[in-house]
Amino acid sequence: MAESTVEPWERQSGESPQAFEAFAAYRDLGAARSVAKVAGELGKSRTLLFRWSRQYAWVMRAMAYDREQDRVFLAEQRQARRDVARRHAKIAQAVLGKAVARLQALDPRELSVTELLRYFQVAAEIERRAIGEEPAGAGTSMGEQGTDVAALTDEERRARMDQLRRELERRLSEGTQ
Repeated sequence: MAESTVEPWERQSGESPQAFEAFAAYRDLGAARSVAKVAGELGKSRTLLFRWSRQYAWVMRAMAYDREQDRVFLAEQRQARRDVARRHAKIAQAVLGKAVARLQALDPRELSVTELLRYFQVAAEIERRAIGEEPAGAGTSMGEQGTDVAALTDEERRARMDQLRRELERRLSEGTQ
């Protein structure tokens, strides 16, 4: 039968229960650890504890313990991030399903020009991000994004909105097929 490996922060072969108790107190002090603090805490001789510290390599063992605690913490953090990402993806899918159902029920002719333009902008940004492109206007001025609607005449604005409405209707109908 194979003998299990003793980790450095566990009781070592030949280490008395009292020596291990002193090491555990030293180990558990964290970054503020010192043999003198352990001596005061346990009411033991500093000379004895310094001897045990050298004999049983407390500094090296405590460093190994700290590294292991960091490794465990980072692994838990990675797992927590994965869990959050999965949970958020499920929520996003549910919300997206509701949003798509609501969008499909909308009559684009009943939307205001502002609403229609906003739907179009959001949809275009989502589409761009989905294929890995920067959203329109990221790092650009208003003039580079496209038409400045405020500068258009009422007739030009209506024509532009009709064009955007038709484009949105086309895209929505493509999504239902």
